Amino acid sequence: MAEVKEALRMQNIVKVYPNGVMANKDVTLVINQGEIHALSGENGAGKSTLMKILFGEEQPTSGEIFVNGKKENITSPGMAIRLGIGMVHQHFMLVPSLSVAENVILGVEPKKGMLIDGRHAEKQVEEMAQKYNLLIDPRKKIRDLTVGQKQKVEILKALFRGAKILILDEPTAVLTPQETEELFVELKHLRENGYTIIFISHKLNEVKELCDRITIIRRGESKGVYDLKDISEQDISRLMVGRDVILNIEKSPCKPGRPLVKVRDLKVIDENEKAAVDGMSFDLCEGEILGIAGVEGNGQFELVEAITGSGHYSEGSIEVCGQNIRNFSISEIRRLGLSHIPEDRMTTGVAGELSITENMIADKLDTAKFSRNGFLNRKNIRQYGREMAERFQILCKNPDVSINSLSGGNIQKAVLAREISSEPKVVIANQPTRGVDVGATEFIRKELIALRDKGDSVMLISSDLNEILGLSDSLIVVYEGKIAAYFPEAAKVTEAQLGTYMLGIEKQTEEEIKEAIHGQQ
Repeated sequence: MAEVKEALRMQNIVKVYPNGVMANKDVTLVINQGEIHALSGENGAGKSTLMKILFGEEQPTSGEIFVNGKKENITSPGMAIRLGIGMVHQHFMLVPSLSVAENVILGVEPKKGMLIDGRHAEKQVEEMAQKYNLLIDPRKKIRDLTVGQKQKVEILKALFRGAKILILDEPTAVLTPQETEELFVELKHLRENGYTIIFISHKLNEVKELCDRITIIRRGESKGVYDLKDISEQDISRLMVGRDVILNIEKSPCKPGRPLVKVRDLKVIDENEKAAVDGMSFDLCEGEILGIAGVEGNGQFELVEAITGSGHYSEGSIEVCGQNIRNFSISEIRRLGLSHIPEDRMTTGVAGELSITENMIADKLDTAKFSRNGFLNRKNIRQYGREMAERFQILCKNPDVSINSLSGGNIQKAVLAREISSEPKVVIANQPTRGVDVGATEFIRKELIALRDKGDSVMLISSDLNEILGLSDSLIVVYEGKIAAYFPEAAKVTEAQLGTYMLGIEKQTEEEIKEAIHGQQ
């Protein structure tokens, strides 16, 4: 039997921030050469901090790092790269106007005299893509690539810089089943060629399918290293959260009522003068969760902007609770009973410099409970913050601390608290559980089902296909700004089936798609 060699050892890592928060408590992480090793844990468990330390973005308070058996002091990402460590972030760092080859070589360009040798660069990238089964045209512009292709470019970037240890942060978050399957083939090919991969993911079924071993972290501490053939998804989630988690989505049969949102012949022209939304028509009914599935960039963002009032539409109409909302402001649409859980919680969901409580009452400051004659009722505001933090299980020292101090999952719970507590009739939930751990995901899904069960409407946009098929009652698939398919019973659709419509391989007839307008039935 061949001797197992360590590619990486992070020994007794401690990280204490200046505010006293201990992100890592004596964590040891051992990764063997040529394995795919999963790193899993709740949001705020300390995974990101540990990887930032490994990649030189942060320094540990104490502890040691060994790369290929040699002790190293990694003080910067540049040094990590020189040691053969590469990181593919969840949010891609690519220049859309440049080609694949130009992005891959950016900063380490091959030269011919004083000039960049573009032809040689393209040849190098093409050869590397073929060698590692990451097939892609090096001349194509990034803006013309699918999400899955962009991810290949990020992996090629790391390999081009000499990475032998790859850190992948939520790599399947925005991929279709077909793209995920293709990625797994590519990662297994890299493993066969001696590469070591750290796979960070909340999708436990994928972790089980792909990875060899898993290290589980909870509240800054390691809860053990396990061989994935010896541990179940339920056991992993219990170790991550400290309790049993319901992984399957359970809900009662749907009893849809009247339409609360009516979209008719909607057209949205984007900044490039293209139709981002091109003639969509559908209804969202009382007591229904309507799923919107599609590869990102196929009109979902512009559709949500049009319905919530944060973007304009050029043609068609939108009714919310019986009112045509053309030229309505965001606040006017909210007063009709519409709430919005935005896709990017940090940019459009919260004000990072404000406290948790201030973020949760941002839409309620003009109510009698919280202000009178221009003066804020601080006592009621503090009490409300405590009540919401308890009800929505927001883990914090107290709700008066900055919302930036929370993990991603707890920030998402605060956004959910604000949007649901306004007692909306319609909730637009855009990627509500993206990058959120299994415990917070379970909580958020239950809250959305509870809204639906009391007769409210939920429009769910999600790239998690297990989630969108499990939560949705009916389902629309969008492709290139149009409705490619409508399924009145989402539970009868498979992930593979859904993927073919998301990729534009199949498209329903106009008659089938028209069923999305319930008034025509």
